[in-house]
Amino acid sequence: MTDWQARAAALYDGGFRPMVIGGKWVPGETGAVIEACNPATGALLATVPRGTAADVDAAVAAARAAFEGPWARFTPFERQNLLLRIAEKFEQNWETLCLSDTLDMGMPIARTLANSRRVLGMLRFYAGQAVAIHGHTIPNSFPGEILSQTVKEPVGVVGAIIPWNAPIAGSVWKIGPALATGCTVVLKPSEEASLTVLLIAKLMQEAGLPDGVLNIVTGTGSEAGAALAAHPGVDKIVFTGSTATGQAIARAATGNLKRVSLELGGKSPVIVCRDADIDKAVPVAAMAVFANSGQICIAGSRLFVAREIHDEFTARVAEFARGLRIGNGLAPETELGPIISARQAERVEGFLRAGPEEGAHLLTGGARVTGAGYDGGHFIAPTVFGGVTDGMRLAREEIFGPVISALPFDTLEEVVARANATPYGLAAGVFTTHLGTAHKLSRRLKAGSVWVNMYHAIDPAVPFGGVKMSGYGREGGAEHLDEYLDTKAIWINTD
Repeated sequence: MTDWQARAAALYDGGFRPMVIGGKWVPGETGAVIEACNPATGALLATVPRGTAADVDAAVAAARAAFEGPWARFTPFERQNLLLRIAEKFEQNWETLCLSDTLDMGMPIARTLANSRRVLGMLRFYAGQAVAIHGHTIPNSFPGEILSQTVKEPVGVVGAIIPWNAPIAGSVWKIGPALATGCTVVLKPSEEASLTVLLIAKLMQEAGLPDGVLNIVTGTGSEAGAALAAHPGVDKIVFTGSTATGQAIARAATGNLKRVSLELGGKSPVIVCRDADIDKAVPVAAMAVFANSGQICIAGSRLFVAREIHDEFTARVAEFARGLRIGNGLAPETELGPIISARQAERVEGFLRAGPEEGAHLLTGGARVTGAGYDGGHFIAPTVFGGVTDGMRLAREEIFGPVISALPFDTLEEVVARANATPYGLAAGVFTTHLGTAHKLSRRLKAGSVWVNMYHAIDPAVPFGGVKMSGYGREGGAEHLDEYLDTKAIWINTD
């Protein structure tokens, strides 16, 4: 037994883990539970409450009481100091948090450990922003001696719903700006991966977070998630997940016209120009999809390659894919872990079948990984398809699995039009050694983020989000805090 396996056995033993409402750890109104299983082995890790609308009601009431109670009297300095204590607590327990993520949703431990700079950086960035929130004094043209100014105020109770593919970072991206601005939170994690979020709540309590400021309601999207999105006591809803669910949340939010931020699906293009540095581009373009086994919203799954280098480049990407180590995320050498669930693995397999049926050519992968070491898990080999055309399902639909669709192109004008011919607009990548091409493509691509000669760069100070059906609102940067603030205009007659 490895050290990670021994620690895993001590962390989760199949027992019950309650949710937290108003600072108290509770079983939920009905007592029903959801099983949390390791996607690499199928083993039961723990059970969590299957929350209902009644639990959401209780959590929203607790968040409202905290927002209007002691939390409202916290100064910017005190909120900053709290966030810094939380960051310190996370740093002290970073390996445990990462182990929880690896067990709960399968991300390789080497990858979760490597996220420390991003997550701790986010908490400390929000801590800095907590003391930088301000309004403006604005000259006006109203007759008389009239002072006009603005103040920024927290929107109130925030309902947050996150997916299963990155619980640590996803939680901090929602909770951090809320704490910095003085909001309170009711967070509903994915039923596929709730354990790390509960651990995060425990660490924040230990850091001194007041009761009711953060409430966690575990449960399904159709029950707890839908109730939270529609709740009249929630002032803002923030969601990361599928476009279809985001549309349903936006509709539910119209009841009380709550503020909405959505970070949704993507079908991101990666464009490899004929002058690209192939040696550098191959591993980056491959991992633009294969990272986290393709379970990332920004996956660069449409690989557009200049026709002059298309065959060589796609062959090298396929060769790279064959060399990736697949397995249980607890093994430090693992580079690709499991798909989150049997249901999601079956969905990905549907695309693997559809590719050849529509005329695509399988270059590598294309099947589940089975045999010794893979029993009980949901593993799919990294897959590369050539011969893909724009009308195929492989090129149109978000797969959320380790599947690359390679498409040749002839001109920059053509590839821009094809890259933009999608309802999504979350991210894009460009590989070129020509500065003019880099500028031209990055400006013309319709996406919230464009990476040139790189991919996956996300920093707390830089805004991230989508356009078109990839959502609206931004996470990261000063713009992120504005999503949690209302602007009030104040007029004072000084005559």
